[in-house]
Amino acid sequence: MDTVKITTPALFAEQDFLNHYFKDIYKHIPNVYKLILAMLWRHPENVDLNQVKVVHYYANGSKPWRFTGNDEHMDRNDIKMQVKKWWEIYEDESLDYINTVPPAPTTGDNKLPPC
Repeated sequence: MDTVKITTPALFAEQDFLNHYFKDIYKHIPNVYKLILAMLWRHPENVDLNQVKVVHYYANGSKPWRFTGNDEHMDRNDIKMQVKKWWEIYEDESLDYINTVPPAPTTGDNKLPPC
């Protein structure tokens, strides 16, 4: 609680508090497991898109469900490719949880079949 008392108000209160509290003990997550899209234009030499497992769509205009390509940096082919991949995964019915749930028993007695 002492940290709360000395932490100045910030724009992203919870995240800024956690950043301050853990500043000396955090471990950086590699780009492969959390690609921040801004890395594509700020430090492209540190990004191998073929290796990326998780993309964080936090940059202005990058949210796939709101993407127009009109915001700053969003006209880049690498950004458009990541948005396209997001939609491909989103629309892939083989990944749909609903299709993986077995149907409810229809015997009328609501008992599950024996294992």
